[in-house]
Amino acid sequence: MSGTWFMRYLAEFFGTLILVLFGNGAVANSFLKGTTGNGKTGQANGGWMFIALGWGFGVMLPAMMFGSLSGNHINPAITIAEASAGIFPWRHVFPYILSQFLGAIAGQLLVVLVYWPHYKQTDNKNSILATFSTADCSGSKLNGFWTELVATAILVFVAMGLYRGMFFKQNIDLANLGVGFVIETLVISLGGPTGPALNPARDLGPRIVHFLLPIPNKGRSDWNYSLIPVIATIIGGVIGIYVYKICFGL
Repeated sequence: MSGTWFMRYLAEFFGTLILVLFGNGAVANSFLKGTTGNGKTGQANGGWMFIALGWGFGVMLPAMMFGSLSGNHINPAITIAEASAGIFPWRHVFPYILSQFLGAIAGQLLVVLVYWPHYKQTDNKNSILATFSTADCSGSKLNGFWTELVATAILVFVAMGLYRGMFFKQNIDLANLGVGFVIETLVISLGGPTGPALNPARDLGPRIVHFLLPIPNKGRSDWNYSLIPVIATIIGGVIGIYVYKICFGL
C-alpha cells in the first residue's frame, strides 16, 4: 500500500461507494418496475447473471483503481480478518470500517437518486428491499448464517491466494481481475439463499438508508435478520484467512 492513511481512507470510501452503486444498481435495474433491465412486467428480467456482473465489476474496478493505495478492502470482514492475522494494523481498523460504511451509505443514496421514479412505481416491498440489502430467502436465519459464513470464508481464502500466489505477484492487475470473477462466481453459485452479502458494510449501510428514507411501498427493513450478514461474514473472513495462513503462510 502507498500514500497517506487519509488517502487510504478516501480510497476505501470511494471503493465501497462504487461497489454498492454498481451492485445494488444492477439489482435495482433488474427488480424495479419500468427500468430498461425490467420493462413493465415487474419481474427480474435482467436475470441473476445481470446482477452477478454488477457485483463482480463493482469489486474488480475499485481493486484496479485503489488496490495499490489502500489494499481495496472495501469490506469490514476483510479488514478485521487481515488485522486478526497480523497483516494489517489494528489502529487503522476503525477508520477503514467507518470509511467503508460511509461509502456504502453514499453509494446507496446514489442508487435511490437515480432510480427514484422506479421506486415509486414498484409496489413489491421485497423487491424494494432487495435493492438495498439481503434476506434469508428460505426463512431460515441459520441457513442464512451458514451461507454467509461459508461464502465469505471462500472469498477471503481465494483472495489471499490470488494476491499472494507466485504467478499473480508478477501482475497485480490479474489478481484484481480474479477477485472480480470470484465475487461474480460466488453470487452465482452461493447467492441463492441470501443474496449474498459477503460484506457487513454492503448490507448494513444500505439497510440503514432503507430504514431512514421515505420510500413508497418499502415495507420493513427486516432488522431481525440484519445482524446475520454482519456477524457471519466477519467470522467467515477470519476463518478464511486463517485456513490460508495455516496452510500456505502469509
